[in-house]
Amino acid sequence: MKVVQLFLFFLLVPIFGFAQNIAITETPPIGSMMKRFAEINAEKEEVPGWRIQLLATTDRQKVESEMQKFKMLYPDIKVDWSHSKPYYKLRAGAFGSRLETYHMLYVIKNDYPGAYPAADKLKPEELLH
Repeated sequence: MKVVQLFLFFLLVPIFGFAQNIAITETPPIGSMMKRFAEINAEKEEVPGWRIQLLATTDRQKVESEMQKFKMLYPDIKVDWSHSKPYYKLRAGAFGSRLETYHMLYVIKNDYPGAYPAADKLKPEELLH
């Protein structure tokens, strides 16, 4: 009896195992909702993201000299400064997640022990690596 069951099992598994076709049908309301979602996101000029803050000071010359130093140490990482009265902030990178930020922060901490992750608004094209 077991031999017959095993025979039928091995005979029928290849026949039914390859006959699995999956068809996904999108209803019109879902399609229009997805299209609208894409349009809304295409209009956004900024998205939430992360940068690494290297320095905050009231001395603009110090920020500019640190920026040049950072560019020499890490030429592949974008760095820029911004001014929020009264401070000049030197920030590096453009990351989509906090995890990515901490990965780079681990590398940068050797040269900038006071660096920390900072939430920021980013342009979507900045996130492309």
